[in-house]
Amino acid sequence: MSRFIQLHILTSYPPSNLNRDDTGRPKTAVIGDCTRLRISSQSLKRAWRTSDIFEAALKGHIGTRTKEMGVSIYQSLTKQGVGEKNAREWAKTIASQFGKLKSDKKTENNEDLHVEQLVHFNPEEEKAIADLVTQLVATATAPTEDDLKLLRKQHTAVDIAMFGRMLASSPAFNTEAAVQVAHAITVHKAAVEDDYFIAVDDLNTGEEDKGAAHIGELGFGAGVFYLYICIDRELLQKNLGGDAGLTRNALDAFVQAVTKVSPTGKQNSFASRAYAGFVLAEKGDQQPRSLAQAFLKPVKPNQERGEDTLTRAIKELTKRRDNFNAVYGDCADASAQFNVETGEGSLSAIAKFIAE
Repeated sequence: MSRFIQLHILTSYPPSNLNRDDTGRPKTAVIGDCTRLRISSQSLKRAWRTSDIFEAALKGHIGTRTKEMGVSIYQSLTKQGVGEKNAREWAKTIASQFGKLKSDKKTENNEDLHVEQLVHFNPEEEKAIADLVTQLVATATAPTEDDLKLLRKQHTAVDIAMFGRMLASSPAFNTEAAVQVAHAITVHKAAVEDDYFIAVDDLNTGEEDKGAAHIGELGFGAGVFYLYICIDRELLQKNLGGDAGLTRNALDAFVQAVTKVSPTGKQNSFASRAYAGFVLAEKGDQQPRSLAQAFLKPVKPNQERGEDTLTRAIKELTKRRDNFNAVYGDCADASAQFNVETGEGSLSAIAKFIAE
């Protein structure tokens, strides 16, 4: 079994605003002395782990990331008849096992039930919490020290096994990420443009006021994005307790999601959903390397040869792969690819290649 799986993905997005910065405009990065559009890895990973694909393929093996587990526990206790005072104290005690509480005393907006940092709970921990709540309701006694041993080092949460977990107050229960995801960048120069738009009041006849009922402005951009992903398959299987079957299912769901699922940003305004147009998958024990270097020089379409930006990007990507192999020796033991432009290869073949 090869240790590393590397994915090189090209996806063409029409006008979109998939991942916004603090001003609401598409994120950018300067690469090769020019500005590119960028989609952060955080945005991509959330879109994949909360996708219908993950839900359908990995039901029961997805974690919950929240600061509000204490609130959920409190509501469950009170709903089952526990008094408000005990419910709040017990919920605080349980929530504090996963991190420092936002406040010791402030009950406004349940601040005393919130953990300061997001905690990614695995299904085994969620079940342990649910069992403890049932016990507290039945016995009407406060949780003991043994009851509060709720953290689980071994788990079956695929998203945590892939993307990792860090608990600052309990580092023994951290999970090292088995999947590294780069920020996706356009392979060419790209500008953030502005969409000036208005909304019309349907009941305004225009006899007294012909103006718009609303005026707005929205940043957007379009381009072909390169995305690099490195999977440590050995670590992924280790994180999943050595379960080879679950690891294969996880990899299959993952490749389905990364090629089909787009971030949700401004989808209602742009409907910018897109499937990957080209995927190169590699397997081997060699040290991984990104092929982002292929796009230091911004890609331009070649009108004389009838090559558009995506076609040119595929050529540059495969050329860089071949050049790395020529200089360093083969950088992978095996590879597979599909190309939507030429109709060669298939997603099912890539999924099978990765899962083997």
